[in-house]
Amino acid sequence: MSQTDSPVIRFFRMIDSARPPQRADRSAAGTLPTRAFRYCEAVTSASAFGWWVFPPVDFQVVWDGESIFWAANDKAEWEVLAPSADAPGFGDAFRAAAPDYLRDRIPPFLTALPEVGSLQIWTGLLARTRDDWSLLARAPANLPPSGGYGIYEGIVEADRWFGPLFINVRLTRSHSPIRFRADFPLLQVQPLPRDVYGDAVLGSMTMGPDMNAFAAEDWDAFDTSVLTPGIDANRPFGAYAVATRKRARSGCPVHATA
Repeated sequence: MSQTDSPVIRFFRMIDSARPPQRADRSAAGTLPTRAFRYCEAVTSASAFGWWVFPPVDFQVVWDGESIFWAANDKAEWEVLAPSADAPGFGDAFRAAAPDYLRDRIPPFLTALPEVGSLQIWTGLLARTRDDWSLLARAPANLPPSGGYGIYEGIVEADRWFGPLFINVRLTRSHSPIRFRADFPLLQVQPLPRDVYGDAVLGSMTMGPDMNAFAAEDWDAFDTSVLTPGIDANRPFGAYAVATRKRARSGCPVHATA
């Protein structure tokens, strides 16, 4: 199979209970306001860019300002992370499947990081991307989190690093349980060609000093995008969304911002 025929990303499940990744949807799991879903192509395109990845099990954590405690479900005993813990039942399954030289190298499910109140969560998955593609791991776009934590974003060169797909979180609430649900997205992973975030691209930027530097075509473009639509009483709602979708169907690249 050639590079152009191979999938951009392949996921591999190690923890049997891990839910398969799911294509993120345009409605942000139904949480977007109806008007935004119908007419704001920028928001819906950003919401749908990538795949949702879930925790492999329901669990809760409590941070007391110093130590982190966890429980696999509502009925389990609370245990302190010192500094890591395996997913329930995963150790035996890993030792049964792994070659002899790896049987004691069990990837931890949860790890208390050295930074105060910081936690690493493994999704139970591995990921491999096509050559020269990376993965941006981030909070789900436009989907409100359950609360009590924030996510550190990261870019992984998953074409050459084949390891656990995890996320680091910063706990923002202490002395009360923070729940993570196996049926609610924990993170969103988005494919990136490696050159997109390289210096050649990110260094390619200019900025005009003020409006006096606008060329005639700049003013015309501004008028077309902003001024004329604002005074056109007959302009239909969602004209930008319609034009963007037509452009996508024609095969032209579409650029949308969150």
